[in-house]
Amino acid sequence: MLNFGDMIQPPYLKKGDKIGIVSPSRSITFEEIHPAIRYFQRQGLEIILGSYVFSKYNQFAGTDDQRRRDFQQMLDNPAIRAIICSRGGYGAVRILDQLDFTCFCKQPKWIVGYSDVTVFHAHINRQFGIETLHATMPINITSDFSSEAQETMMNALFGNGISYEYKKSSLSREGEAEGILVGGNLSLLYSLSGTKSEIETAGRILFLEDLDEYLYHIDRMMQNLKRTGKLSKLKGLIVGGMTKMNDNAIPFGWSANEIIFDAVKEFKYPVCFDFPAGHLDHNLALLLGRKAKLSVGQAVKLKFF
Repeated sequence: MLNFGDMIQPPYLKKGDKIGIVSPSRSITFEEIHPAIRYFQRQGLEIILGSYVFSKYNQFAGTDDQRRRDFQQMLDNPAIRAIICSRGGYGAVRILDQLDFTCFCKQPKWIVGYSDVTVFHAHINRQFGIETLHATMPINITSDFSSEAQETMMNALFGNGISYEYKKSSLSREGEAEGILVGGNLSLLYSLSGTKSEIETAGRILFLEDLDEYLYHIDRMMQNLKRTGKLSKLKGLIVGGMTKMNDNAIPFGWSANEIIFDAVKEFKYPVCFDFPAGHLDHNLALLLGRKAKLSVGQAVKLKFF
């Protein structure tokens, strides 16, 4: 267990390690994650499935108690080196306050996923100062052969290092920044505002992404972040996929990226858009809680320390 500044890094994986797959949110079937199981096995990992991973209760993967019990067992099992969430959807926040992280804090392990898993990322980063991994999930893995999203997830988990460079979009604001990377799904971060799980953004680089939201909802959420002081003391802002946005009959007038840029236009830190992470096929892994350097110039570069 390593400590980078104020944040604790769980041990990297090695071949032969056991990883747990659980469903803390929406329901899923065996057929939907069978390719992911094969993929992880090809990486030399042993898969342990939660007892209720394929359960169904309305839209959830089992009752709140069943989903909580599965997650708790993986947190407490010292043989499990990473907990992979099978998919997102909704439901993680319903079990969060019933989880006991005592064993997890004594022996940290990687929590992996995105979308609804933002609830766990935000809570664990803020409350316990432990790094987590924003990355693709079993629902997205359709083959036992690697995509770049899968490769970056495995590189992060095995400690092989990840860094990125891509073309700058027109709205981006140039500059350089260093700070701990935090964030995730904008809607989930908004829902955590005012709770003990809300993110700390001062001196941090913030990452945001979202899916299937109305444009005025994006504006409302960004205004909340601004009014609660979450945007004023950032070191930098990374905007990932703003995917499948919706509009009303009377158009809002701006794209999601333009709405976000308007919310931060008075500040001076670097801002980049269209970063390849979020609800995208090209969902590159991000180490939340890890110190990173963001450079926005002719290209956008993100490097983790």
